Amino acid sequence: MTWLDIDPSTIRHILITHQDTDHVGAVETDSDGLFQNATLYLSEIENKYLTGEVRRKVIFGLYKLPMVKSENKRLLLQDGQVLDINGIKVECILCPGHTWGHMVYLIDDEYLFTGDTIWFGADGGYSFINSLAEDNELAKRSLAELEQKLKDRGLIPKVITGHTGWTDDFGFVFRHKDKICNSLKKQKPHDPSAPYDGYKEDDDTEANARSGYLPKVVPVSAEE
Repeated sequence: MTWLDIDPSTIRHILITHQDTDHVGAVETDSDGLFQNATLYLSEIENKYLTGEVRRKVIFGLYKLPMVKSENKRLLLQDGQVLDINGIKVECILCPGHTWGHMVYLIDDEYLFTGDTIWFGADGGYSFINSLAEDNELAKRSLAELEQKLKDRGLIPKVITGHTGWTDDFGFVFRHKDKICNSLKKQKPHDPSAPYDGYKEDDDTEANARSGYLPKVVPVSAEE
C-alpha cells in the first residue's frame, strides 16, 4: 500500500469474503492496527466464526482453526444486499462452501471479487481447494449458481480471485465448476502452468506497482 501511496489509516471500508487468517490477518486484534479506522463488511453467517458461535474446520474437517478476533466495527450483510459506498455499487452474493458464510462482491457490475470460491488451474477454474472447504459439494453448487446469476443478467465481469490472479475470460472462470481443486493433483496450488502463481513473489515489486496493472497472462485453453 505504501508503494501506491495509500495510508492504511485512511481506509474506512473493508469487504470481507471470509474470515480465514490469510484474508483478515491485518484486522485481527493482535495485528499492527493498520486498519483500525475501517468498518468490516461481512455476511451475517460468516460473523458467527468471529463471535465463536461456529469454529472454522479445515483438513477435511479434522482440524479447528483458532478463533479470529477483531475489534473493528462490523456491518453484517445478507445475500443479495446492494450497498452504495461513496458512489460505488457493491452487490453482496452469498457463496457458501469454503466457509459457511463466504460472500463474493460484484462491484459496479464490472468486477467480481471471489475470495476462495474459485481456484484457477492451467485449464480453467475449479471449486477451491478440497481440503480447506467446510462442504465441497455445497461449494460446487454455489459456484454453479454464481455462474447462472451472472448469465441471467448478461454480466461478464472481470473475475479477481483470492489466490490465483484474475481473468475476463468467462468460459475459463467456470470451466470446471463441477470439479474441486484437488490439492494432490495437477491443478493444485503449485501448478507451474497456471495463469498466476499465488506463491511466487518476485514480480511483486514497487516498480511494477507504480507502473500500473501487471499484464494479464492469457490462460491456456483446455483444447491446447
